[in-house]
Amino acid sequence: MSTKGRLATILIALTFVGCKGPSQTSAASAGEGGGATAASTGGTQKEYISDPSLSDMNAFSVTIPAKWHFKGVLYQGGNCASVPFGVFRATSPDGLSTVERLPALGWRWGTGPMIGLMPKSDCLPIKGPMSAQDFLKYLAAILKVDYVGPEPVPAEEDAKAQKALHDAEAVYAPNYAAMHSQPPKTTRELARALVSYKNGTFTMKGRLKVMVECIETGYPGMKSVLRGMADRPPSTVDNCTAGVTYYSAPESQYSGLIRQWDAPGMGGRVEEAWEQAWLKRNAEQAQQMINQMNRAANARMQAQQQQFNHDQAVRQQMHEEFMATMQRGTDISMARTQANMNARSTAASDWVDYALDQRTVMDPNTGQINKVSSSYNNTWVDSSGKTSYQTNDPNANPNGVLPGTWTRQTVVHGDGTQH
Repeated sequence: MSTKGRLATILIALTFVGCKGPSQTSAASAGEGGGATAASTGGTQKEYISDPSLSDMNAFSVTIPAKWHFKGVLYQGGNCASVPFGVFRATSPDGLSTVERLPALGWRWGTGPMIGLMPKSDCLPIKGPMSAQDFLKYLAAILKVDYVGPEPVPAEEDAKAQKALHDAEAVYAPNYAAMHSQPPKTTRELARALVSYKNGTFTMKGRLKVMVECIETGYPGMKSVLRGMADRPPSTVDNCTAGVTYYSAPESQYSGLIRQWDAPGMGGRVEEAWEQAWLKRNAEQAQQMINQMNRAANARMQAQQQQFNHDQAVRQQMHEEFMATMQRGTDISMARTQANMNARSTAASDWVDYALDQRTVMDPNTGQINKVSSSYNNTWVDSSGKTSYQTNDPNANPNGVLPGTWTRQTVVHGDGTQH
């Protein structure tokens, strides 16, 4: 299955099994976010994304402007982007401005035999390092928008990200020292870019914001102790993940959108209680796996005690290296989660449409794009462009029945392109 197909399947499943119904607490609540509850305060409201694997515990909170619409799901991760990731879309009341946190994207490359053992089914087809700004150019092409140019990253934002990475490395450094192994090399880079595109008659302007984190892990080689068995060379595996937030609005409204969302406290935050619960469960599962492997290893050693000592030494060495690899993988996952749970993303508007149980339609006369429920096969929009009528009856026609002039909408891709 392709990367796009696998992520779409996962997100659709999360939509059905991982979402609580909305809970409106005030008139300002959006009231339509799958997996969300809202609490409005002044000019903002707070939405929540729940984790179905932890009894629908609130995993992420997202502060958005009051009266905006919100939908969100928890993407549980895969091979290249392994930690859970909150995916959401916030839409302005007029439906023209959006802020999206995209699903996580990752890619992997390396040298030596270990890279051949790493699963890559949901990885991007990128075969080497890529700067954060070059990734945004790559992403703009996937999203089919025009890359306008880079935008500076505020120095304090970059400093905060680098400090979080340094703090996480300091926490786990003693663990690697105790195992007499080198910790992985981790880098973190932030970038922003301006993009533009056409939405019907509207000239749209947008900002892509990304954090790219890359981890390089070295695996030592092994000298063969058996005649006829080749030595195992050392390996290096690099894994990068990219977390993207996408802001878009009509050109005349763009500066207001950015001021609104750049205000302190806006956007997504990991819930500390959920983070601790997830880390605790992850550690318990890892310990269970280690205990199981220890029991299996002990059983094998007892059964093979009568075999030649050199055979037994080889098996023990392979077992210890496998255990160390498992522990390093667990430590890396926990460190990235603790450092910044908001640093993962991917890039396809259709994926989000599938996950949020909606479809994109276009007015064949004006080219205007709207997001509507996917529960109906036919959508009509009146001449104002703001009122829709949906039905599964292909012969239904609101013209002459409902006030105004109605136009049947054409179903298109999530980015507005024709099927």
